[in-house]
Amino acid sequence: MNHADPRSGPRARPRSDPSADPRAARLTARGVVRRYGGIAAVAGVDLSAPPGRITALIGPNGAGKSTLFDCLAGTARPDAGRVLLGGRDVTRLAAHARVRLGLARTFQQIAVFPTLSVADNVRIGAEQQRGRSRGRDVRAVEADTARALALLDLRGLAAQPAGDQPTGVLRLVELARALAGGPRVLLLDEPAAGLDTVQTSRLAAVLRGLADRGMALLLVEHDVDLVAELADTVYAMADGHVVASGPTASVLADPRVARAWGGAAPEAGDN
Repeated sequence: MNHADPRSGPRARPRSDPSADPRAARLTARGVVRRYGGIAAVAGVDLSAPPGRITALIGPNGAGKSTLFDCLAGTARPDAGRVLLGGRDVTRLAAHARVRLGLARTFQQIAVFPTLSVADNVRIGAEQQRGRSRGRDVRAVEADTARALALLDLRGLAAQPAGDQPTGVLRLVELARALAGGPRVLLLDEPAAGLDTVQTSRLAAVLRGLADRGMALLLVEHDVDLVAELADTVYAMADGHVVASGPTASVLADPRVARAWGGAAPEAGDN
């Protein structure tokens, strides 16, 4: 994949007005705190992922990125602060309830059902949104599943067991499952991990297309080249705090971000 200069910002691309889509939704964190014992893994974070944009969350290991993701997705409950989805307070809603409201996520550790086929893994995402294949929804579930498989170029593997696939393919299967539910907001935890160059290019094209259609995307990613190419806005975390936020190029050039990486700026290929 030909990455952009990590300080040049995302490649310009046309965008329709996301507010014109009635399904468009913004994901917002306001003063989110999550403690483990006496340690604040997330210490009062404010963040906004608007519709029609790709927002990235970066930082060294242990910065609190995945914990914040868990708070946003509903797999962890903040000790303080609020999480809003489309203006609705979802702080106390469980993860499955947020899925029904249009939020989906992928995981840093791949979470697929190895004994099920690739298609069946993707179908689960469509069923979660539409309600476990009630009779009137069977055709819709199948259509959603087929659309997601096609989007990630997985149709040729649809009948094969997921457990037989390499890591890169499983990343795409997990993403296809998330997309089969038709989310308004998508959280991606290191989506490029394990992908080869062709798969990474495919991923980048898919994510751009989703944003162009009004979806809000928030991704944690250590591939700074990919962040520089895709993200409109970046939040940089260290020790549970946001140390810099704003347009991609300015955040990647911020000396506070360099200090968070131990004094070395996150240059191309520094993952």
